[in-house]
Amino acid sequence: MSGTGSVRTEPNLSVVVTALMKGVIYRDTTPMVWQQLLALQPQVQDYVAVLGLVAIIDESEGYAFLRSRPEPDEGSDEPAIPRLVARRSLSFPVSLLLALLRKKLAEADASSAESRLVLTRDQILEMLVMFLPTSSNEARLVDLVDSHIGKAVELGFLRKVGDKPPEYEVRRILKAFVDAQWLADFDERLATYSLSLTAGNGDDVEDEVSS
Repeated sequence: MSGTGSVRTEPNLSVVVTALMKGVIYRDTTPMVWQQLLALQPQVQDYVAVLGLVAIIDESEGYAFLRSRPEPDEGSDEPAIPRLVARRSLSFPVSLLLALLRKKLAEADASSAESRLVLTRDQILEMLVMFLPTSSNEARLVDLVDSHIGKAVELGFLRKVGDKPPEYEVRRILKAFVDAQWLADFDERLATYSLSLTAGNGDDVEDEVSS
């Protein structure tokens, strides 16, 4: 007699690799693909290695993404493979936003049992305003912050979860890109940025996020 329960989906390597090539896989937003990824970890790593990639899988935080393998050392016989995952150059204000969000995430982890950190646009504005060029035009300042937030959303470090007021979830994948060393180096870049603000060209300083 045939059962009427749900049909179990067998892990499919093509589905998992295609999802990774398109972007980050999150446990909370694509649970079926996430489960297939966990079941196929060795096969996924072998497959993407042919393309010069490594699958970064953080089971505790619930995300996975592709990162380019480190380039071979100079003088190595290993051939260099063209990058499929590009490095991204960011304006310093966006880098500043990521650093402040990363610190906020660390503070939340230390003081709260909540797994999600959600901030309103006003809270993000309050974090950034002391570092942005002085402006008497409040609407212009909000537009500027919105553009930086939009870039963080595009990069996958923020996810919009509310409209009234605008609210954003800080995605935990940020921890994989903004580590302790990055934050330590950031203090030096912040000093450079402060000088650029004095010169009136605060948006010209660039930083790099590598994959």
